[in-house]
Amino acid sequence: MKLLGWLLRVVVTAIGASLRWRIEDPSGLLARTPAEPLIFAFWHNRILMLPFLFKKHWSKRKRDKMAVLVSASQDGEKLALVLEQFDLICVRGSSSRRGRQALLELTKLVKDGYDISITPDGPRGPKYAVQDGVIALAQVTQATIMPVSWSAERKFVFRKAWDNFQVPMPFSRAVVRVGEPITVSREADGAERENKRLELERVLQTLCENSP
Repeated sequence: MKLLGWLLRVVVTAIGASLRWRIEDPSGLLARTPAEPLIFAFWHNRILMLPFLFKKHWSKRKRDKMAVLVSASQDGEKLALVLEQFDLICVRGSSSRRGRQALLELTKLVKDGYDISITPDGPRGPKYAVQDGVIALAQVTQATIMPVSWSAERKFVFRKAWDNFQVPMPFSRAVVRVGEPITVSREADGAERENKRLELERVLQTLCENSP
């Protein structure tokens, strides 16, 4: 399995390096090194290229201090093997398994200066629907949520997968889009948390519209 993880890293890196990337970053995140950790939120079907983008664009932020929330399922185990090949720390858990433990582990990592990456519609969907976990983490840690997405002009889409998982075709034009930061007050009540959840959902849906 470790060999498979290494091979997948090679494939992802080769595809990522072949793409003609354009960056859309209105907040200027990629041009600076914020002192505080961030929570990167992106859709589950975009997860393939995120390790490459973290290494290429964001590793300078925290000296590779990045943790990823990964499902505690068998599929999550396979994904973790790939992500670990990119020197990313994997925290296992979801809303259905180890959710509370994962929140505690991620909170500690934020306190230790780690950025966090989360697929808020994973691991089982519904597609493009933000779950509550990312909002809870932002409220507890006071870390800012950064919505992120990528799109490719030509790509394979797995229509039978619940998330319509996407794999960009090599040498395509591609774009990385970074949305405006979202914060959650420590004193936020249920209604405010729901408003923030809907705001993040709208921003992420907008970011993945209109391929290059």
